[in-house]
Amino acid sequence: VQLVESGGGLVQPGGSLRLSCAASGFTFSGYGMSWYRQAPGKERELVAAISAAGGRTRYADSLEGRFTISRDNAKNTVYLQLNSLKPEDTAVYYCAKGSSSSPYGSFGSWGQGTQVTVSS
Repeated sequence: VQLVESGGGLVQPGGSLRLSCAASGFTFSGYGMSWYRQAPGKERELVAAISAAGGRTRYADSLEGRFTISRDNAKNTVYLQLNSLKPEDTAVYYCAKGSSSSPYGSFGSWGQGTQVTVSS
């Protein structure tokens, strides 16, 4: 399993970013995928997850509808659209492979992460 995140960077408050995670080494279309984040001094937390076929999603309650997870099984890639970014969204964002097709299962096989910094 290999997961490679990209798309992070420095953005001003209120701005947007789109993160990508390219997957290889497994049958991507058979597994749920997720995005987690870890801010300095804090535990890693689930941001969003999506089912194998893309029809079901789940989000952390704290996001207030600002982020959207999606996937393209033809490209073996999962995305996270980040809108209305706030300084508290600053973190390293990781994608992870699920243990099943569900967005509610456990997740592991982490990527290396991509840094998102929200600052003026």
